[in-house]
Amino acid sequence: MADSGPFRVRAPPRSGKAVPAGPDVRQYLQMARDVHLLPKAHLHLHFTGSMRPGTLLELADKYGVHLPEALSGGEPPKLRATDERGWFRFQRLYDIARSCLREADDIRRLVREAAEEDVRDGAQWLEIQVDPTSYAPRLGGLTPAMEVILDAVESASAETGLGIRVVVAANRVKHPLEARTLARLAVRFADRGVVGFGLSNDERRGFARDFDRAFAIAREGGLLAAPHGGELSGPGSVRDCLDDLGAARVGHGVRAAEDPRLLARLAEREVTCEVCPSSNVALGVYEKPEDVPLRTLYDAGVPMALGADDPLLFGSRLAAQYELVREHHGFTDAELAELARQSVRGSAAPEEVRTRMLAEIDDWLAGPDLLR
Repeated sequence: MADSGPFRVRAPPRSGKAVPAGPDVRQYLQMARDVHLLPKAHLHLHFTGSMRPGTLLELADKYGVHLPEALSGGEPPKLRATDERGWFRFQRLYDIARSCLREADDIRRLVREAAEEDVRDGAQWLEIQVDPTSYAPRLGGLTPAMEVILDAVESASAETGLGIRVVVAANRVKHPLEARTLARLAVRFADRGVVGFGLSNDERRGFARDFDRAFAIAREGGLLAAPHGGELSGPGSVRDCLDDLGAARVGHGVRAAEDPRLLARLAEREVTCEVCPSSNVALGVYEKPEDVPLRTLYDAGVPMALGADDPLLFGSRLAAQYELVREHHGFTDAELAELARQSVRGSAAPEEVRTRMLAEIDDWLAGPDLLR
């Protein structure tokens, strides 16, 4: 390791300046460009999980819902979902939070506040993921629930200036026929802002191929296929997303790092992995932030879109993911800018929006830093 003035530095990666190692990293971080100002797209954010903790407390009080200490204590809950019991606890907390969304005004508030948080973090485009069956019983049925959600998205986008679209997600632990119903619903609302179709919940349950017909319906209707895979299960689940569901994006996908051939395939096909480093650590997929194989994916040429997943439960939002990558993986500003570009390219944003965002990312990188 060589000396360079006050910094001990690693040899630079493929682009950009070297990043300091050891105790000097804090001084470096104070001098680097502000990632909150970096234009970016947010492609992996779950609906209930986007809620502000304070909003959850207020809604729980409004409806008389008792919140466990894990949701009311002011700190992110301690979670580890790599076994069945841990995943059950995570899902239970999520379900309790979701039970506090009961009226159209609650939905509108959630989407508006999620948009405000993303704007604060530099996002210019958001694709929020929702399973409308979770809200249908309280909002008058599946179609009325979808209309409430899309009305909220339209209003929040107008109020904040953030481009917002919706990915409708089926639940992997429910019957595949329900997924087909949701796929048809998603296609029906494609002209109202639905751009994709996903598959969430515990990927260790069942087989991706059970949902192939639902994804065929969605793809035939012009929607982007974005199922979860490669988080709690290994690289095989990513391959299943590609082979059985025709995935154009993969939710998480980090376990693909365990299979060099799969990495090459993702890179060749330009399949974007929606990587959520904070949630990977919070759920026990990896022990420490530096264990998340971000550099492996990046160096293999796999496109990535950093996401916050469920900030309500994991305690950090979008800009924090970029800060984590900088601090724990040594990504330079040039590489962070490339991650932002990859998020834009992997999105369903209109071409004019992409062009503008890519130009503004270049402007961010061309701006001053104190290391020049």
